[in-house]
Amino acid sequence: MNKTAAVVVTYNRKDILKKCIDSLLGQKNATCDIVLINNASTDGTEEMILNKYMMPEVKYFNTGANLGGAGGFEYGVGKAAELGYEYIWIMDDDTWPAPDALYHLFEADKKLDGKWGFLSSVAYWTDGNVCKANRPKKSLFTFAKDSELSKDIVKIKMGSFVSMLVKGEDVKNIGLPIGDYFIWTDDYEYCGRLSKKYPGYWVSESTVTHAMKNHTKANIASDDISRMNRYECLFRNDVHCYRQQGIMGWFYIWFKDLYMTLKVILKGNGNKKIRIKTIWNGYRKGLKYRPKIKKIAGK
Repeated sequence: MNKTAAVVVTYNRKDILKKCIDSLLGQKNATCDIVLINNASTDGTEEMILNKYMMPEVKYFNTGANLGGAGGFEYGVGKAAELGYEYIWIMDDDTWPAPDALYHLFEADKKLDGKWGFLSSVAYWTDGNVCKANRPKKSLFTFAKDSELSKDIVKIKMGSFVSMLVKGEDVKNIGLPIGDYFIWTDDYEYCGRLSKKYPGYWVSESTVTHAMKNHTKANIASDDISRMNRYECLFRNDVHCYRQQGIMGWFYIWFKDLYMTLKVILKGNGNKKIRIKTIWNGYRKGLKYRPKIKKIAGK
C-alpha cells in the first residue's frame, strides 16, 4: 500500500474519469493508490472500472446513491483515513494531474518541514489559464494572483478540492468534510478546520488540468434556472462556512449576498424574482443550519 491515496469522486462522467485515473496511475517520483468513489453513476462507469481498473492500487466503492460532491468527498476521505493512508489527495473526476503533481506537493512538504494544514495544486483550465473556479483565497475578500506563481509556495486561506493534499492524522483529529452540504463550499469549510494549527499553501510547480465544461465561476445571475436548488445549497453553506470566521465572515456573507442580489437585478438572465428568492432562502436556512461533522471511528 502506498502512503498516499488519491480520493476521486465521480458521477456519470466515465470518459473524463478515465483520464483522471490514468493520470494518477502515471505519477512519477511519487506514487499513490486511488480511492475511487462512484456516486451511483448510470452511464456505465462501474462496468468500465470493473473491466479496466480492478488492480491493487485502486480501491473502488459505489455509494449506492448520488450523495453530491460533498457527500462523495465525506465518504471517500473517510474510507481513505480508515484504510490508514498517511496522506489523502482530494480531487474531482475532471481533474487531470500532471505526471509530477504529487511529487511537487511532497517537495513543498519538505520545504515547510511538514508544518502545513493543506497543500493545493495550481489548477489550469484546458486553455492554459488558471481556472477561475479554483483560484485560492488569500483572505475572505481577496484571491491569489498569477504573479505570485513565481514563488514556489504561496500562503493561502482557502483552496478547492481540485487537487488538495491533507494529512490522514489531521482527518482523524478534525473529522471529515461536511457531506450534508451536498454541493459547493465544502472545501472552503474544510480549509478553515485544517488551517487552525498551520496555514495552507498554493504550490506553483504542482499543476493539474481542471477539465470543467465551462471556464466560469458559479453565477446565479446567469446560470440556468433549473439549477436554483444547487444555488440554494451554495448560499446556505456559505452562511455556515463563513460565520465561523467571526465578524469579518458575517461582513463577507452580507456583502456577497447583497452584491449578488444587485447583480441579478441588473444583469439577471430572466426569472429574477426566483433567483433573488433563492439567495435569501439560502441565507435564512443557513442561519439555523447545523450540519453534523462526522468523525473517524475511534477518534
